[in-house]
Amino acid sequence: MSECADCKVYKCCHGESFPSNCPVISESALLGKAFDCYHTEDLEIARVAAVVEMEGQGCWPRLREIMEFAERLGSRRVGLAFCVGLREEARICTKILESNGFEVRSAICKTGSVEKKAIGVNNELHPAKFEPMCNPIAQAALLEEAGCQLHIILGLCVGHDTLYFKHAKVPVTVLAVKDRVLAHNPLGAIYAGHFYGNKLKNVIKKKD
Repeated sequence: MSECADCKVYKCCHGESFPSNCPVISESALLGKAFDCYHTEDLEIARVAAVVEMEGQGCWPRLREIMEFAERLGSRRVGLAFCVGLREEARICTKILESNGFEVRSAICKTGSVEKKAIGVNNELHPAKFEPMCNPIAQAALLEEAGCQLHIILGLCVGHDTLYFKHAKVPVTVLAVKDRVLAHNPLGAIYAGHFYGNKLKNVIKKKD
């Protein structure tokens, strides 16, 4: 059983003296099988990611890292799947990517213009107003059809990003995630634990 978040020593970062409950010891067969995946086309992604991490650590913002990653993978056509609430950020991001020689195709979350009622969600706050659903499956399909070699997610909602990852058939990376309260910085709730910590504990109501 892997419980790495509760570890006090993190010997995996040093390569020796692993505790008996460390997955390196207790799940060695599974980890060996997982490593075999790096002998496939995933090897180049892993190699390029490691090089970009090493070269850019502490000096490149994430957008620069994504561009370096895409360039070194040979992914010249990239897809941007973005939230309607971040459309201005998506526009700026597209210009930056294009200025660095990338072809950019983009898909907004409301693509398809399908009303939420189609998936059984009623608009109770504004019943007379048209309320389109977020459509991550269609976003992934559009960018795949456009021949994008790497998809970049910008601010999709929780759950919508889950569906995107599930249905995308090419590599995906994330530029930013959605957090409407904390300026799209969800770790703010962790760093401000003295304030948010108590607000987040025991908030989920268990179903009988």
